[in-house]
Amino acid sequence: MGVKIVPRHGNSLKEKLYLPAIYGGLKTTISHFVTNLKDTSNIKTMAYPEVMPDDITDRYRGIHRLTKRKDGSVRCVACFMCSTACPADCIFIEATERHDGVDEKMPEKFSIDLLECVFCGGCVEACPCDAIRMDTGIFSFIAEKREDFVLDKEALLDNNAFEENGND
Repeated sequence: MGVKIVPRHGNSLKEKLYLPAIYGGLKTTISHFVTNLKDTSNIKTMAYPEVMPDDITDRYRGIHRLTKRKDGSVRCVACFMCSTACPADCIFIEATERHDGVDEKMPEKFSIDLLECVFCGGCVEACPCDAIRMDTGIFSFIAEKREDFVLDKEALLDNNAFEENGND
């Protein structure tokens, strides 16, 4: 059948213990340590959270937000496209009828579990009416309880700082 037997390398004890590889890694680490110890002015540090990062690009995917129409109503039509496209299955929507004649339905409950979210942006791409965005610029979300990481509809609508500035 043409089976090729490949000889195995690393039969010595020194090679089986990976000593050359460990030595090479330690050599690199120690050389960086000594270089930084001699000249500490080249070490790049940031006093976070007192000093916020300034190298965040416009394409950064921050915390989600729900957008509003000009009349102040929610743009979401509860089509479930975002929750269907979500690979982490972290978007939960409960639909209700809409009585103002703008659309057929709207979300009664809309929540996103940030602990399960992988911030892929699939929900933003799947939304047909541009109701959900990830352009808040909020990259650090801190809470004390797991329940605080589940953002409901009101919290997602409160993340509309960009809309108020005219960046909608």
